[in-house]
Amino acid sequence: MTTHVWDYLREYENERDDILDAVETVFSSGQLVLGRSVREFEAAFAAYHGVGHCVGVDNGTNAIVLGLQAAGIGPGDEVITVSNTAAPTVVAIDAVGAVPVFVDVDESTYLMDLDQVAAAVTPRTRCLLPVHLYGQCVALEPLESLARRHDLVLVEDCAQAHGARHDGRLAGTTGKAAAFSFYPTKVLGAYGDGGAVITSDDEVDENLRRLRYYGMEERYYVVRTPGHNSRLDEVQAEILRRKLGRLDDYIAGRRAVARRYAEGLGDTELVLPACAPGNDHVYYVYVVRHPRRDAILEALKAYDIVLNVSYPWPVHTMTGFAHLGYAKGALPVTERLAEQIFSLPMYPGLSPDIQDKVIDAVRQVLATL
Repeated sequence: MTTHVWDYLREYENERDDILDAVETVFSSGQLVLGRSVREFEAAFAAYHGVGHCVGVDNGTNAIVLGLQAAGIGPGDEVITVSNTAAPTVVAIDAVGAVPVFVDVDESTYLMDLDQVAAAVTPRTRCLLPVHLYGQCVALEPLESLARRHDLVLVEDCAQAHGARHDGRLAGTTGKAAAFSFYPTKVLGAYGDGGAVITSDDEVDENLRRLRYYGMEERYYVVRTPGHNSRLDEVQAEILRRKLGRLDDYIAGRRAVARRYAEGLGDTELVLPACAPGNDHVYYVYVVRHPRRDAILEALKAYDIVLNVSYPWPVHTMTGFAHLGYAKGALPVTERLAEQIFSLPMYPGLSPDIQDKVIDAVRQVLATL
């Protein structure tokens, strides 16, 4: 059997009865859209983070779109972010008519290089959008200070950092709004698409609830545009509500897998994940680095191991964003990483036997380079 980066079927085997009971609960409730399950999940997810509000939406990309719009970001506004991220981060900025402005990332953590952000601020800058990448947090204190000085909005992309902390503070609890994805592979994943925005700002919460429902504050009456049809599905909300109680267990499982990799590969040429000071890493993905990445990936196929690269193309190099005008070499660290990083299998149900198979195969391949 081929070993892949992620396999949800193992989780489903363990949680099948609860997942199917969640589906039955919704189907027999008579409330299939914005019903009790969505309300209860929103309340539970807000409580987990210690914030005032959570608004469930249909996916993580729209969580960023609606989060930006609800915070007042729109056409022509510059949003400072990173290119070493999943494309949806930048697709969302573009979707609201704003202009992505990229800074490079730190060589060791692959997170936003905070020393470059201040120089990127212009009179058109309206928002800072840090990405809590791969399962650990950007240290937001410098960005908070910068945002206050320049009257900027801070919106967090937490799609890969459910339960991650910096200096004890949960990802998503610093900015005006924070966007989460519940795509099935996430640390807290649904069984389909799903997303949410959390905030402690009452006005942002009101805007979000209107934005996700056509611009309506009451049924059939649009009070303001823009509006979307962007509602979290009841079935996914009920599954997520139940899984939220197991989130800390999922994180513990991921950390155990990470420790085993560190023990098994720590003496090799691979550069293993670096945890930034003050961070509690949740290891959404286990990203390693080697200058001969492509040769390693090709050689591992002989062992029936197929691995992923997160991400092979920096966003600023994609033809879809050529209009932004970033030439090759504009973000040297990001571009170098894209040629060297790849992900080892990472999920809580990853068995020691399969993990040892991966470790042994990687060691054998490295020995032949």
